[in-house]
This record gives sequence, structure tokens and C-alpha cells, in this order.
Amino acid sequence: MNIFRLFEARLREALERLAATGALPPGLDLGRVLVEPPRDPSHGDLATNAAMVLAKEARMNPRALAEAIAAELRKDGQVAAAEVAGPGFINLRLNPELYGEVLRALLREGPAFGRGERTDSGPVNVEYVSANPTGPLHVGHGRGAVFGDALASLLSFAGYRVAREYYINDAGAQVDVLARSAHLRYREALGEQVQIPDGLYPGEYLKPVGEALAARFGRSLVDKPESEWLPIVREAAIEAMMMMIREDLAALDIRHDVFFSERSLAGETDQIRETIEQLKRRGLVYEGRLPPPKGQPIEDWEDRQQTLFRATAFGDDVDRPLLKSDGSYTYFAADIAYHRSKLERGFRTMIDVWGADHGGYVKRMKAAVAAVSGGEAELDVKLCQLVRLLRASEPVKMSKRAGDFVTLGEVVDEVGKDAVRFMMLFRKNDASLDFDLQKVLEQSKDNPVFYVQYAHARCASVFRQAAEAFPGADFSPGTLAEVDPAQLADPSELGLIRHLAQYPRVVEGAADSHEPHRLAFYLYDLAGAFHALWNKGKDLPQLRFVNQSDKPSTQARLALVHAVRCVLASGLAILGVTAPDEMR
Repeated sequence: MNIFRLFEARLREALERLAATGALPPGLDLGRVLVEPPRDPSHGDLATNAAMVLAKEARMNPRALAEAIAAELRKDGQVAAAEVAGPGFINLRLNPELYGEVLRALLREGPAFGRGERTDSGPVNVEYVSANPTGPLHVGHGRGAVFGDALASLLSFAGYRVAREYYINDAGAQVDVLARSAHLRYREALGEQVQIPDGLYPGEYLKPVGEALAARFGRSLVDKPESEWLPIVREAAIEAMMMMIREDLAALDIRHDVFFSERSLAGETDQIRETIEQLKRRGLVYEGRLPPPKGQPIEDWEDRQQTLFRATAFGDDVDRPLLKSDGSYTYFAADIAYHRSKLERGFRTMIDVWGADHGGYVKRMKAAVAAVSGGEAELDVKLCQLVRLLRASEPVKMSKRAGDFVTLGEVVDEVGKDAVRFMMLFRKNDASLDFDLQKVLEQSKDNPVFYVQYAHARCASVFRQAAEAFPGADFSPGTLAEVDPAQLADPSELGLIRHLAQYPRVVEGAADSHEPHRLAFYLYDLAGAFHALWNKGKDLPQLRFVNQSDKPSTQARLALVHAVRCVLASGLAILGVTAPDEMR
């Protein structure tokens, strides 16, 4: 039961009645009309901007229009009060009985409460992580991994059909550098003394790759020319790195539906060439020269005739090269072909999760998707800012294993999956994040993941207390859904129900905006409201959840506790975080 959607419908009905009486012109554009929680809870339960956004089209004073709409809404039996505020906002106070219906609906629907249905939407492709297969994942990769995975789960819960995808960058110079680095470790495994020169990967994670190559090939690769051993070692090294990456992701319960190889684009069918030819036929590729790039040394720019994509026709700052000076494809050309493959697989909504260092690539990629789709597809790029890893507020030293960074696996081993996932989501993706390994293990309100999980564990403990106080009593969700919620009359109890009623709207809004941090914030606030009611019951015995001398009030409060427990479990599951029944 979504009270916001319910009252959006009621509001539209009220506007239609006003139009039918001639008080409003017919056919007003209601697309910008919203029903949402007021910024200040003391102003009521719901607020609408209807008068503010319709006044100009209706040729009416906003406040006068608001008075007319409010008068119509007061006729609704579930509206206790409709008040006009400021220049024309309308605040609604609902009858408490409606929140009783919300509570019963939540208990009946259980885990399905807040779940959406998008029967008219096409599939959504969420591509995330996509780290180069040249080493283990670092904490920055982990942020994008958690964000993308939670966003995919959120969209799925909101009713979208979602495919989770990883783009393997297994073509280009970086995998040749990987192969040369692995070849040195192979020679080291054969007993040679080796030095890792600058420009190669020095991390110890490649030692097992070298040992495996030595066990498999013996010394047969030593005397071969690079042109012969390079593809062999490259294939083995990429496979080993992807296995390592999959293991790191599995430790965070992250699994992709599709692993798409960049090399496959230039396979038997050269999809990159086909994409360029398609764009040529539409007049979107030409031969020309580019001006020198702004803010870069002139020696880094080559003045030559190039094959260029008309990116500026789709909002980019400059046109973009598709071929390098040696005739090979640019990374951008391969990326266009890759996104074209998503179109051919039926995706018209694409979400790419990138690191903040790719921010300059966003405009050109959006231009490319607009071009190859003829404007039929939409690409949303979500940038994840840097993560600063701390311990007791001090920067964490680099990892010996990785060589120049702390691996994601090491962080998960130290603090656990739940802490990593929740803390990565407890800040907006485009804001930098300080991740303190010591603070995320503290058992306090200042540790959000503990605070939310502890609320769920407290809910479970209430039911254990109830079972002891009322042996054999039926406190199942079905039974609790039939209790009279009118006994929940304290402002703290009603406030908690109001908070629960917002869950469907939070899910919908977070999914539509592609912002899973909204759900993490909501769960923290819900946990806070529950903890506050728990603490209030310690001072006021009549508000305790379990009262052995009053079974009816106990049942009503157990209904509320179960509802909190259900929403906490649902939200944590979307974020990929455990909802424990007990905490040590």
C-alpha cells in the first residue's frame, strides 16, 4: 500500500471535480504535480505542490488555487485536515485509521511490501566493476561494485527486469603489460633472478600465475620469441586475474549475469568496423582535423587527418577519433561497438557505473549511445568518487600483495561483507568517502551498519520475550494482521508507522533516480525511530512492547515490531546486507 500513490490519485480526482465545475480549465498538465512528505513533519503527513505548478497554466493566483484544492480534499474521509501554507503549498493530515490500514497491509504483504511492478518497461542493463583484468580489485573498485550491485537489486525490487554485466577489458596495451609481467614471474618460478622494471606490474599476486605457467609449460616458453609466448601467457594471465576478481566479488555476494569480452568485438565478425560503417552511412563519421586540446602540452597533440565521430552533434564538446595513427581502433570506437551490442540485445535503458577518473568520458559516451540508437536508448553514467581508507583516522599503508594499493579482499577479510557494503552505500556515490576500518566495527550509533542491524536484532529479541511471556500464543504475521492498531496511539508509535508507510515511496524514488544511498539513509532513520521507541518504553512501562498483563496491547505492539522487522529485512536485503536476529 503506497499512500503517496493513493493520494496522488485522490488529488487528481479532486482536480477533475474542480475542472468539471468550471473552477479549473480542463486538460491541465499534471506531470509536475507531486505528493510527498513535508520537509517539517510537524506540518502534517503529506504535502503537494499542485497549486504552485498549475497556477500559471490555470491563470490563477497560487494561494487562491491552493484554497480551492484544499477545500475539495477536505471532503475526503481519510483527510483530517488540509492546510494552505506559504505561497500555495498544501499540507495534509491523515486520519490515524489510514495508518492502521497501512500497518495491516504491510503485515499481509510481508516481504512484498514496497515491491513495484513495471510491466510496461523494457529490460535494464547495469554494467559495473569492469575493472581491467590486470590485478586484484582495490577499495575503489569495491565502491563501484557495491553501488552497481545494490542498484541492480533496487531496480529489480522496484519491478524492472535487470541484467548485471561486467565488461572485460581484455584487449589493448594493458593486457600485454600484464602478460610481460607474468612472464617475468614465470621465469622467476623457474629459478631465475628477475627485476620488475618500471611500467610492469610489481605485485606479488602474479607469482602464482608464474608458478602455474612453469608447472604447465616447463621451460618451453623461455626460448620462444615474444610474438609466440605473449598470446599464451596473456590468455593464462587474464583467466587467472578474472578468477581472482570473481572471488573478490563473491566475497561481497556480487555475481554478474554476463561477462562480456572486449576482444570478442573484433572477433570473427568485426563489430567495431560494422559500427563505424553504420555511423558512416548516417553521415556521422568524417575525415578531418581536430584543434589542439585545451590545457595540454602541444607535444601531446598530433595534427593529422583523422577518422572522426560527430560527437558534437549529440552534445559533446569536440568530435572524437575512431582510429589511431597506426590504423588500429581507439578505445572509444570499441566502447561504441560495445554499447551497440547492448542495443542489439534489447536494452534501451543502460546504466554504466564508472570510477570518478572517467568523468571526462561521460559526454562522448552519451553522444555515442544517442547516435547508434537514433535517440531511442538512454545511458545514465553513475560516477563513484574515491575512497580514502583509514584506520583510527590515519591512512592505511599499501598492501605488499598488490604492490601499490590495499586490495578489496583484504578489507572484506578484516571488517566483513556487511560493513563494506553498507558503508559504501551510506554516502552518495558522487561524494568522496572516508572508510575507517576501526570505526565500522564499533558498536554505537555512530556506526550506521551496526545501528541498523541492531534494530533488526532487537525486533527479533522482542518476539523471543513475547514467546516467554505468553507460552503457546500465536504471534504469526497473519494473526497480527488482524489485531486492532487503534491501540497504537502514542505519537512515537504513530510516527513509526508513518515512517514505515514511506517505504514504497523511498524504494520507487531511489530506483527512479538510480540512488541506492536513499534506501540506506531511510533504514538508518527507521532504526533510529525504533530505538527511540524502545528507549521510551524503558521509562514508560505502558509503552513497552511486551506487557504480560495486557495481551491485546502486546499483540498490537508486536504487529508494529514485526512491521519494522520486515521493512528492515527487506531494505537490507536490497543493499545486500545481512539482517541478523542476534548480535554479539
